[in-house]
Amino acid sequence: MTETAVAEQTTRPAGPAASHLSLRIEGMTCASCVGRVEKSLKAVPGVSAAAVNLATERAEVTFAGAPDASLLVAAVEKAGYEVASDTIELAIEGMTCASCVSRVEKALKAVPGVRAASVNLATGRAQVEVLRGSAGPGELVAAVERTGYGARLREAGVPQADREAAARAAEQRALGRSLVIATIFTLPIFVLEMGSHLVPGMHEVLMDGLGDQGLYLLSFMLATVVQFGPGLRFYQKGVPSLLRGAPDMNSLVVLGTSAAYGYSLVATFAPQVLPEGTVNVYYEAAAVIVTLILLGRYLEAKSRGRTSEAIRHLMTLQPKTARVERDGRAIEVPLEEVRVGDLVLVRPGERVPVDGDVVEGSSFVDESMITGEPVPVQKGEGTAVVGGTVNKTGSFTLRATKVGADTVLAQIIRMVEAAQGAKLPIQALVDRVTAWFVPAVMAVAAATFVVWLVFGPDPALTFALVNAVAVLIIACPCAMGLATPTSIMVGTGRAAEMGVLFRQGDALQSLRDVGVVALDKTGTLTRGRPELTDFVAAGGFDRSEILALVAAVEARSEHPIAEAIVAAARAEGLTLAAVERFEGVPGHGAEARVAGRDIAVGADRFMATLGLDVAPFAAVAQRLADEGKTPLYAAVDGRLAAVVAVADAIKPSTPEAIASLHALGLKVAMITGDNRRTAEAIARRLGIDEVMAEVLPEGKVAALKRLRAGGRRVAFVGDGINDAPALAEADVGIAIGTGTDIAIESADVVLMSGDLRNVPNAIALSQSVIRNIRENLFWAFVYNVVLIPLAAGALYPAWGLLLSPIVAAGAMAFSSIFVVGNALRLRRFRPPMRAEAGARPAAVAGQAA
Repeated sequence: MTETAVAEQTTRPAGPAASHLSLRIEGMTCASCVGRVEKSLKAVPGVSAAAVNLATERAEVTFAGAPDASLLVAAVEKAGYEVASDTIELAIEGMTCASCVSRVEKALKAVPGVRAASVNLATGRAQVEVLRGSAGPGELVAAVERTGYGARLREAGVPQADREAAARAAEQRALGRSLVIATIFTLPIFVLEMGSHLVPGMHEVLMDGLGDQGLYLLSFMLATVVQFGPGLRFYQKGVPSLLRGAPDMNSLVVLGTSAAYGYSLVATFAPQVLPEGTVNVYYEAAAVIVTLILLGRYLEAKSRGRTSEAIRHLMTLQPKTARVERDGRAIEVPLEEVRVGDLVLVRPGERVPVDGDVVEGSSFVDESMITGEPVPVQKGEGTAVVGGTVNKTGSFTLRATKVGADTVLAQIIRMVEAAQGAKLPIQALVDRVTAWFVPAVMAVAAATFVVWLVFGPDPALTFALVNAVAVLIIACPCAMGLATPTSIMVGTGRAAEMGVLFRQGDALQSLRDVGVVALDKTGTLTRGRPELTDFVAAGGFDRSEILALVAAVEARSEHPIAEAIVAAARAEGLTLAAVERFEGVPGHGAEARVAGRDIAVGADRFMATLGLDVAPFAAVAQRLADEGKTPLYAAVDGRLAAVVAVADAIKPSTPEAIASLHALGLKVAMITGDNRRTAEAIARRLGIDEVMAEVLPEGKVAALKRLRAGGRRVAFVGDGINDAPALAEADVGIAIGTGTDIAIESADVVLMSGDLRNVPNAIALSQSVIRNIRENLFWAFVYNVVLIPLAAGALYPAWGLLLSPIVAAGAMAFSSIFVVGNALRLRRFRPPMRAEAGARPAAVAGQAA
């Protein structure tokens, strides 16, 4: 049994070198519980004392040093109790590279009570798991601000689309303004410097008009505006990072541009302190570097804004207002003021504001944004409607059942956001590298300066400065930091457009490694309800007449097979006559008199007791058996009249989906409670590789463990109703269902429609996303491995080639833009199968990439 525990934490001094931690634990019922918890807590390294009180449900723990909440939580959970935690989401401002991410994560994890922290550079968000009642948003925001970044609490519920869009637009506008100013003041310096070398006679004109010192002073004034105007943003972030001993990308820019600017300053105003032959200015390098990096940041910001378009499209599906009945009249109120139980009026052409049940009126509602089904669904009194769907023709009134963060659309958005903010296992390598990357670059730059100063040709100081600056500028941890999260953002957004929701971000990687796809039969491979599949009348009998007579008899029965026959007859518009007498024969069938005729329906053994030979239908019965169906027979007035088969029909999309899974190189298994003969007949029809038949619901977990033999990774696809244990046990659990099934907690992936073809689509997308991430990481790592030595002058001894700091700045900017641009290619991902003929992409209602 799982007990729920609620952790509350306070930290206070317990002595000169000790600290105290208080945990509130629920679920303890007796003194033995207390003993187990105390014993577990005392075994934690660093704990000097622990006392547990059953009445207050509180554990008081004293540490001999700094408290480690995570160790205590692990000890309590190991004892059989749980410490609940809350997830707080922060919006982080000012991060520019992977080093920033590392520092913010480290600061958050250092806050007492924080169990885990994950920061995403692409989204600018941090998800922090804290012990309930311990660290609040205030402490977390303060911890982030102490590292030099901004932070604010992101509100729960439906995201504030307008505010976030405005924030992104403001960031782009600020970068755009800085870029324009930098360009205006950099261009004259660049023209003066490059023109002197490229335009014949220009150098002489400048020397005659201004002279060296005049040119130096003009360049100084222009470069100073760039350096401490638009370039001030680099100092505001980079200098504090340097002083804290945790340099980031901004620090590299500050060091590089300041070195070029500072050297030029000395050459301009105190040239006598420099060695002879080294008096040169590099104002144009400093200014152009700042301008190019701003250009890169601006383009990157625009590109990164496009990575979350799926979320923005989802947000636009939610109306901003609703028409609610208040005090006997309809008034329009902001959506956030709608409450559960309110009566909401929906007119033709409007989007349904919240989830609810229709209480008056009727209409057809387009639910393609949820299910992918293109045909509008009829809604009448008592039926449920989902917020965000489109009312087509009529008008109706609904009673709100879910509002705000509880609506289906809000859950979809939260799932997509959670997946976009996740870290995949592949990110671990990046985290290890970026932890030491910037300090390593600074060390390489310093070594470059020393080597060129000692061994370089004259003017050695100039060569040393230029190459060291090139090393500082060309290094790009930004690309490494963006390589994984941008691909995840675009990939999960594209998945949402396809009607595939990744509840767990790491399922993107896990799904790619799956070797076996195990499918539940009922509701997954099949429609999940019995249907009349075959009705073959004997010679001399009219099919419609016999079907109407048999359905009249079965209308008296509550058996699912009987319901399927009756439903088929009514679907064909047949009229069912009154039954004069009815007698059910348990285990055999039923007899009745209908419209003056004696009707008998049942299995072959029932026909035998009536003295009827079913041999004339032997060929049909064999075919039905081969298809996994059990035939029933109908007799009219003592004559064999028809053979009938009712089965849980295979979904039309199932054969295509299985063929597509095979095309992806995967094995397909079926898990079912059917008898082996029926199961194997279905498997033969569909081309399924492995069959696990006669499996009870509680035996599905054991079946999955058997499928894992040999180290195979298994994805389980179920309808999300009775399959929760199997969905949780599988390496990847895929819940297949419609609209309201999105809240299935056990699954890693949720398919919005019941179309099995989205399973190979999801796997193909997973493969594409991981391939895209590998491409990004390859570029990011190779870029630095190749270009840093080049910037240091590795090619100079053999070929006399050096890399200008200006070229280095351009290459650095291009690196980040390349990674984001490559990730954006996933927006054009085309699934191998179209899940719904003519359907608009699910969840985004047509916002395909």
